Amino acid sequence: MTPLWIALGIVLLLGIAIVVSYNRFVAQRNQVRNAFANIDTELRRRYDLVPNLVETVRGYAGHERAVLENVTQARAGAVAQTGSPAEQAAAEGPFVAALRQLFAVAENYPSLRADQNFLALQAELATTEDRIQGARRFYNATVQAYNQRAQSFPSNIVARAFRFSEEQFFEIDEAVRPQAEEAPRVDFRAPPPESAPPS
Repeated sequence: MTPLWIALGIVLLLGIAIVVSYNRFVAQRNQVRNAFANIDTELRRRYDLVPNLVETVRGYAGHERAVLENVTQARAGAVAQTGSPAEQAAAEGPFVAALRQLFAVAENYPSLRADQNFLALQAELATTEDRIQGARRFYNATVQAYNQRAQSFPSNIVARAFRFSEEQFFEIDEAVRPQAEEAPRVDFRAPPPESAPPS
């Protein structure tokens, strides 16, 4: 075999490797985008539930106006954010905090906690939170695999050459959970010994 044929064989193999790597980057990037679309769908679902939840709470706790306005404003800010995953996650932080505050207020109203509409909305929100967390975990795992490939040699050469930039993770606070659903905390440490009263 002549050196020319060897060189052509090497160039052909290198070309095939580049094409395969490029196509794999495209597939992974599309998987990342699809995974983020799943998060976005669940977030929109939660945004749609919140106005009904606020109105139900308003019927029982109308004088908690600041809390209700805070939830409404935080929701509007989260809905309006359409930037990168990191920017959207940052907008979710105040919204999650406002929802926690709303559930804390609801704990003070036994008749509200017994309202069937409130309980149904609360259950629907809990289901949505579970779905958001599942979609977020899947998205972040997809981003991690994509970013790891974009940083690893020799695929990082293809990533740089074709401008496949790293993707951002989607990190938000823990899911919103009503107080009643939180697990009780158990402390098995022995209490400190009581000091003997002075004689």
